[in-house]
Amino acid sequence: MTKPDISPLAPRQLRHRIDPGGFGFETTDQIEEPLQIIGQQRAVEAIRFGVGIRQDGYNLYALGPTGVGKHDLVEEFLEQHAADEPDPPDLCYVHNFEETNKPRLLQLPCGQAHPFSEDMEQLGEELKAAIPAAFESEDYQTRKQAIDEEFKERQEEAFEEIHRQAEERDITILRTPAGIALAPVRDGEVIPPGEFDTLPEEKRDEIEEDIQQLQQKMQEALQQVPQWERRRRDRVRQLNEEVMGYAVKGPLNELREKYDDIDAILQHLDAVEEDIIDNAQVFLQALSQSGGGSPFGGQPGPDAQAAAGMNDAAAGNLAGGPASGGSPDTDRSEALQGLFRRYQVNVIVDNSNVDGAPVIYEDQPSLDHLTGRIEYIAQFGALLTDFNLIRSGALHRANGGYLILDARKILMQPFAWEQLKRVLTSGEISIESRRQMMGLANTVSLEPEPAPLDVKVVLLGGRRLYYLLSQLDPEFLELFKVAADFEHDMDRNDECASRYARYLAKLIEDDDMMPFSCEAIARVCDRSSREAGDQEKFSTHAETIRDLLRESNYWARQRDADVVAAEDVKQAVDKKVHRNSRIRDRLIEQIERDTLLIDTDGEQPGQINGLAVLQMGQFTFGKPNRITARVRLGKGEVVDIEREVELGGPIHSKGVLIISGYLGARFATDFPLSLSASLVFEQSYGGVDGDSASLAEVCALKSALAGVPIAQSISVTGSVNQRGMVQPIGGVNEKIEGFFDVCHTRGLTGEQGVIIPEANVKHLMLRDDVVDAVEEGEFSIWAVEHVDEASAILTGVEAGVADDDGEFPDDSLNGKVQSRLRDMARRTIEIHRDANGGNITG
Repeated sequence: MTKPDISPLAPRQLRHRIDPGGFGFETTDQIEEPLQIIGQQRAVEAIRFGVGIRQDGYNLYALGPTGVGKHDLVEEFLEQHAADEPDPPDLCYVHNFEETNKPRLLQLPCGQAHPFSEDMEQLGEELKAAIPAAFESEDYQTRKQAIDEEFKERQEEAFEEIHRQAEERDITILRTPAGIALAPVRDGEVIPPGEFDTLPEEKRDEIEEDIQQLQQKMQEALQQVPQWERRRRDRVRQLNEEVMGYAVKGPLNELREKYDDIDAILQHLDAVEEDIIDNAQVFLQALSQSGGGSPFGGQPGPDAQAAAGMNDAAAGNLAGGPASGGSPDTDRSEALQGLFRRYQVNVIVDNSNVDGAPVIYEDQPSLDHLTGRIEYIAQFGALLTDFNLIRSGALHRANGGYLILDARKILMQPFAWEQLKRVLTSGEISIESRRQMMGLANTVSLEPEPAPLDVKVVLLGGRRLYYLLSQLDPEFLELFKVAADFEHDMDRNDECASRYARYLAKLIEDDDMMPFSCEAIARVCDRSSREAGDQEKFSTHAETIRDLLRESNYWARQRDADVVAAEDVKQAVDKKVHRNSRIRDRLIEQIERDTLLIDTDGEQPGQINGLAVLQMGQFTFGKPNRITARVRLGKGEVVDIEREVELGGPIHSKGVLIISGYLGARFATDFPLSLSASLVFEQSYGGVDGDSASLAEVCALKSALAGVPIAQSISVTGSVNQRGMVQPIGGVNEKIEGFFDVCHTRGLTGEQGVIIPEANVKHLMLRDDVVDAVEEGEFSIWAVEHVDEASAILTGVEAGVADDDGEFPDDSLNGKVQSRLRDMARRTIEIHRDANGGNITG
């Protein structure tokens, strides 16, 4: 076949190699100033703006492909900025003595919460010794005994007076099973009832009247006993509170002096002192239960018992019941432990080790991990809790600083996204469980005081997720007003290459790799352009480049080298391809064994090799596909068989319809397009989409119409518009290499090659073996701008140029196509005339 005068691309056009000599270093350890960030100026400006503006709603969403280094860049930038910001306060919860189910939040200066918590623990230990000592002191016992004796004397005086009056009237007071009774006596003996009835009536009336008067006085005395007892208890209570005050005032005053500049602590210490004094009876009850004896001189009164029960419930009673079986001192300490639990300090955020504002990344942004939780302890078949079991969330730890979250992860957690928005809107962190948010929690639980929120949230996610949230969540753009859009590539020129080498040096340094030679860095830069799919770009996909550096470093160590060389980079690329290319190799094997029918030599009309791209995990490769076209008389339709059986996607169907428009406008301007054509991807059993095969399809149709065979040694990729212009496609390198691998397996003949769009030349970064084959004349790559150029290369027949009347030369390919279409139109008209008795209608 004679090829038209269209030259293939020169080897220098197939890739762009960087000159290692332009770097100015021999190995990367000679680079003095590595770069942490490169190619992300737009994103860096957005982050700087979002961090700098302090108004509500200016949280950030960092959007871009996974692996471009969003997390590292954001975290590095935030840490640098946060180092100059003030230290945030510590957060801790304490008991609320007014509303026991609503623990109070204390915001303390940075580094003060933990010492204060330890001081309160120490205070408890001191009071465990000081309180029993105070109530066991001689002074307390003397004063309390004086109160008891005064009460006893008053009782004795009242009853002695009644006894004296009874003796004067010859009446004695008896204690009987039924109670106290009065009876007359004579000569020291009680007068029996029978003898009493024999007494004179006047004497009996006198005795009965005396007994009645004495009973009245005794009743009055007995009625005063409870009043005297209450007065005694009141005086004992006052004494207990006074002694308790003396016991706690000293240790508390020491704490007041230590924290005299922190109002929140001083107010809490006042509340603690007041609560301890008010509940002196509770402490005494605990002492009596522990075997230390009751300071009340007997069983505790009902007031003390009620107070003890109330405060045990308020404290959660998490310390268990009173101990038994130990020494009195041990029992006493354990009994007091539960009471002093209410005076502990639960530190939920300790910023003593934070230098500047915190930068927190929460990898598991569930509801509990985000806003905190309340834990419970199972005890005697019930779940108990108190303020000491409140746990912080990421928002608490990041308060005063920055919180980084993965957008996809938080959206996958139930209630977490809604709670985050609620927190950002309200400006405070409320701790709620899932049951509370669902309205299923009817039991009484803790309601911790919300923490004021001062945090900048940065979401990391993809572009699609960002645009979906913008469209579907009306609150999203109100809360995340700053978008930091990360680029997936950057310009490639001499200056950028030098900066890119410094960036690679930083990646090498961070992972503690061996130094790379300048030749190795040049090859990494070339591979970066291949990843970007553009001779004029570098990839900013940090994770892919970092993996290449790590694997190159590995292969250099395998050969006991001190410096990573270019050969190590090449081996890293080749080995990775080999690890992931099993499916590609199996497809090539099936083609070689003629299981998949692909011709790489000979000629066939209406048959062409198209090219597709497959991505299997982290490996992308090209695969040739046989495309066939058949034509016959019809209504001007081009049938896409893939679409008819629902295997073709909408973009592919659009490409086929464009072909119909091209054929009609190009060849049938003055007669009806009267063909029926069918196009199909042979041996295609999955979905087909995209328009990159439309150039191959239109060339196959022209070949079928003209009856001119197509060279099967050439494969084609590219899309076309209705004017026949060839448009760029994606995956051009993989497609070329995919067909080259098939040809190389069968043997290169020098006739094989690939046709690509001219606009894709700048995207070529081909493998060494492909470039070497082109340089040796064993393989060719043509770049075309129009369908006519591609069809001329494929058929060896000039496409031809239309004259002023739109007619193509008869011996040209387009002329043959036009002649065939005109014949089909004439034949169609004749068939209609014969069918209508010589008349043509409509």
